[in-house]
Amino acid sequence: MGGEQGGFDVVITGDQNMVYQRNLSDRRIALVVMSTNHWLTIKTPLHLVRVAVSGAGAYVEVSFPRRQPPRDRS
Repeated sequence: MGGEQGGFDVVITGDQNMVYQRNLSDRRIALVVMSTNHWLTIKTPLHLVRVAVSGAGAYVEVSFPRRQPPRDRS
C-alpha cells in the first residue's frame, strides 16, 4: 500500500511530467519534483530537497545547480 493510504504526505520524484499525468487537486499528498534524479548532482545540495519537503504545499519544484565538469589538468 502506498500513497495517501500508506500514510505518506509527500511524493518526491524526478519525473517532471508527473504533474501533468496526475490530477492532484483532490489529493492531500504533496508533490516535490526535482529538476534531476542524478545522485552526484543532488547529494551536495540535498538540503534543497529537505527544505522543499518541510514546506511542501500541493506542488513544489526543486532546481539544482548544474555540476561543473572536472578540469583537465594535463
